[in-house]
Amino acid sequence: MNSRRPAPPQDPLIRALVSAQLARPSRRSVLAGAGAVGLSAFLAACGTKGSGSKVQLTPAQDLSASVKELSWANWTLYLDVDDDGKTYPSLEEFTKRTGVKVNYSEDVDGNDTYYGKVQGQLSRGQNIGRDIITLTDWMAGRLIRQGWVQELDHAQLPHVDANMLENLKKVDFDPGRKHSVTWQTGYAGICWNKAKYPKGLRTVSDLWSPELKGRVTALDEMRDTMGLLMLDQGTDISSADWGDEQYETALDTLNRQVQSGQIRKVQGNAYKEDLISGDALAGIVWSGDITQLNFEHDDQWEFVIPEAGGTLWSDNLLVPMASQQLGNAQKLMDFYYEPEIAAQVAAYVNYICPVQGAQQAMEKIDPELINNPLIFPTEADLKKAYVFRALTPGEESDYTDKFQTAIGA
Repeated sequence: MNSRRPAPPQDPLIRALVSAQLARPSRRSVLAGAGAVGLSAFLAACGTKGSGSKVQLTPAQDLSASVKELSWANWTLYLDVDDDGKTYPSLEEFTKRTGVKVNYSEDVDGNDTYYGKVQGQLSRGQNIGRDIITLTDWMAGRLIRQGWVQELDHAQLPHVDANMLENLKKVDFDPGRKHSVTWQTGYAGICWNKAKYPKGLRTVSDLWSPELKGRVTALDEMRDTMGLLMLDQGTDISSADWGDEQYETALDTLNRQVQSGQIRKVQGNAYKEDLISGDALAGIVWSGDITQLNFEHDDQWEFVIPEAGGTLWSDNLLVPMASQQLGNAQKLMDFYYEPEIAAQVAAYVNYICPVQGAQQAMEKIDPELINNPLIFPTEADLKKAYVFRALTPGEESDYTDKFQTAIGA
């Protein structure tokens, strides 16, 4: 088995956007179906209990001891895969050890698109068919605030507690890590095709060169694209000392570049296909994607953190309130915090590994990656990486709506 990821097969939904459209009856038809049992009994059956106008969810019964099956929704290209492009060695090892079969799916193309698919069911405590979902910090924080995910039992997560990087243990969106475990982390920065645009880039403003008109891609993750634009304009996005004025200034730039056609497309994981085809020569991108693409396509692109700084983000594992597999989900989370397993994953996905000890374990898997700063970051790079500050609910709604309008979503 190769230690690095082979070229992946075509995927059903972005490789074809988000797979598996879940059956979602309307609220009206669902409530009508409750019939004579009454609303309160129906809500109880869904794992909810009424409290005035607000519905408070309660965790579903955990059947992990008797049902050895687990479903996991993740982003594309985000787990070690074998040469056949169909099997995942680390998942096979997990099943071998625990007897728990994992149904793995690449459902998540973007936080907002995935939220739009499942929020109706999550809000009613209905099962979405996934026991673990993988979402970025801010979206994880939203689901935690809304009470839609289960609390974890850290007594069942010894490797997580022992091996999670210290700077990931204290996060404002989930104090005490009561509901989430970091999956991977990484940078948003800029990249370019080295052969087709040899002059290269150093700043976000370099993307607005006339030579790149119509050949620039950007991310539909608001905090990454807007974060880089704001940093380029001198705003410390991790500080509380900015607000509407700074955001609007950066938004004006984004609007101009989209409307002028300088930016070809603002999108999720599909941007990789545009880089591969050559439709895009440069853009705002995620670090691990470029490492992956370079391995698969002869080192065509260069990734840098812009001179003004890049964003630092994490994706997190969460268990929906209606999942009946909390125990098995926690077994899987803890399994991936064993340094040897974490190194195996990092050798494929090439994002920043959140597990202490994985760098040393990489020696046996792929020694060339031990000093790769996009997997095991340097202090110098971390000093140039900024975490987008937490937004108030009002800011999140306002800023997201304006961003979606700007990108034509």
